Amino acid sequence: MFDTSLRWLGFVSYVRGMRVAITGSSGLIGTALRKALAERGDDVVRVVRSNPGPNDIVWDIDAGTIDTAGLEGIDAIVHLAGEGIGEKKWSDEQKAKIYDSRIDGTTLLSNALAELTNKPSVYVCGSAMGIYGDRGDEKMTEDSAPGTGFLADLTVAWEAAAKPAVDAGIRTAFIRTGIVLSAEGGALKEQLPFFKLGIGGKIGNGKQYWSWITITDHVNAMLYIIDGDLSGPVNLAGPNPSTNAEFTKALGKALGRPTFLPTPRPAVELRLGKECAKALLYDSTRVIPHVLNESDFTFEHPTIEAALAAVL
Repeated sequence: MFDTSLRWLGFVSYVRGMRVAITGSSGLIGTALRKALAERGDDVVRVVRSNPGPNDIVWDIDAGTIDTAGLEGIDAIVHLAGEGIGEKKWSDEQKAKIYDSRIDGTTLLSNALAELTNKPSVYVCGSAMGIYGDRGDEKMTEDSAPGTGFLADLTVAWEAAAKPAVDAGIRTAFIRTGIVLSAEGGALKEQLPFFKLGIGGKIGNGKQYWSWITITDHVNAMLYIIDGDLSGPVNLAGPNPSTNAEFTKALGKALGRPTFLPTPRPAVELRLGKECAKALLYDSTRVIPHVLNESDFTFEHPTIEAALAAVL
């Protein structure tokens, strides 16, 4: 599933048998990454809160503790842990959980990495396209300024929390992730039942940009970052972001179902709440993966049609 041949690695050298630690290893992305690393012969070390296996590292974000001895000698670490963004309505309490899980977790991990005797060669730190905010049809590259709103403020603070690792000389990449397309989870899994019934449709006026990436390309991009020399912000989104109307049409075509019925906003807001629904579904963020485009990385699924055909 995940292509780790020299075709996509280009001139990047890769030595099999790396030890890679992952936080958030049981999530959609973490699970796929673990599988890809294992398939190419790497040793995967999970960073977990409870029920550790013999090769796992234990941490407790609330208590501010982590097994630093277990981190010694890790070749790479991928930090994906955090409270789900769209799992619950954004009450003040839920927003605090989303914020604290990312800032406190990243601060704890980054401080620990900075203090290691044998530091990892690369730190892939979770981030999100939400940093750009609602920007209409403006093209967002890694050089674009942050936007405004809860997600933008959160993501700015999230990346800043990794400063101890950056200052310690660890090559750090911030993966600003778009909508990850997978039939196994995420936004697409929630939409599929409605579209399969022929009652899926565009959201709002459909003109807002949805910047997506398939789970395969997302994992391949993380492997590319681990094996290469990229650092700083890296937009993990496909090279051709779609409007919601284009996304809707392509999904309906892939499933052979009509999409003429618009999704009623009250139903969406009942599920997510007004603030969360606006940020995740109605805001427009047109993200361009400039750093990956300028590198040797090749997207397997560059268009929404190819992406949905592969995922479904």
